[in-house]
Amino acid sequence: MRLGEGAAPRTGNGPGRGLCHIGDPPHVPESRAEPPTRGRGLFVSTGAHGEPADMTLLEQVWQFILSGMTTGGTYALIALGFSLVYNATGVINFAQGEFVMLGGMVTAASMTAWGLPLWLAALVGIAVTTVVGVILDRAAIRPARNASVVVLIIITVGASIFLRGLASIIWGPDERPVPAFSGNAPIAVLGASITPQSLWVMGATLVTAIAMWVIFEHTVVGKAMRACAINAHAAQLCGIELSRMVSWSFALAAAIGAIAGIVLAPITMTQYNVGTMLGLKGFCAAMLGGLGNGLGAIVGGLVLGVLEALGAGLVSSQYKDAIAFIVLIAVLLIRPSGILGGDTGGED
Repeated sequence: MRLGEGAAPRTGNGPGRGLCHIGDPPHVPESRAEPPTRGRGLFVSTGAHGEPADMTLLEQVWQFILSGMTTGGTYALIALGFSLVYNATGVINFAQGEFVMLGGMVTAASMTAWGLPLWLAALVGIAVTTVVGVILDRAAIRPARNASVVVLIIITVGASIFLRGLASIIWGPDERPVPAFSGNAPIAVLGASITPQSLWVMGATLVTAIAMWVIFEHTVVGKAMRACAINAHAAQLCGIELSRMVSWSFALAAAIGAIAGIVLAPITMTQYNVGTMLGLKGFCAAMLGGLGNGLGAIVGGLVLGVLEALGAGLVSSQYKDAIAFIVLIAVLLIRPSGILGGDTGGED
């Protein structure tokens, strides 16, 4: 068996191009071409000429779960960025999706314009995006720190629109490819197939989660950020500079968003407008897991990704983008605090 080209969903805002739509299927001569089948593009195994291989329902479900874990890992990273900023400021940063876009676009542009190797271009992408996150805090959030939360949220929405427009002017509307980190040959996993880049996405999610745990449990800055999240006023009385912790939260959130964009770009390619839907789905994942809860962000992202993949593969891909928002509405109605809800931090 072999996979169709691409191993994870393409992103974009165009018709039919949501996060669970994967790259175009391999070229098939007209004499052999067959009508598209439900689930094609979601890591479904194919036969020798691109036709779907016979799979039992259980095998299809396992295939969709693997697909969902890839997209879910991306959602988890984005949700983690939402939680970091929310804990420090009580604000939902709707520019988080644009950090994902910037990570991928700067990496692709660095390789094309300067001929940098992939690893160095990725570091440049993370560094540039981190600086943009700090600038967003100092130029837009800090001057309005005494404004209401609603005003601050509107500022992040405006920042998102500004960054998206600026990216369109600098890099144009075309998609930009980023090469796969370690080839495209599919790997068999208990009868299903997955590409190496999908493993990179899952690995990046795991490593980032561990790194965040180490930072918040074993570093002075991390402990200070936790103190601000629990009680900002008490933290200030203890000598912790709140504005500096907010800058750290924006920097970390931007870096995590850039990592998500870089590991996802070889699967989907990247474009100036990919951050919009990714950001919204990352927000849904954060709400599902429990806004402000780091572990909840990871769990919420993975659960949302798997639910999307199962819904798109077993029901219809037309409902794929709607699933995230259906889940969001259900969470708000049934358990507003999320799966691992509780205290979400932020100021009282």
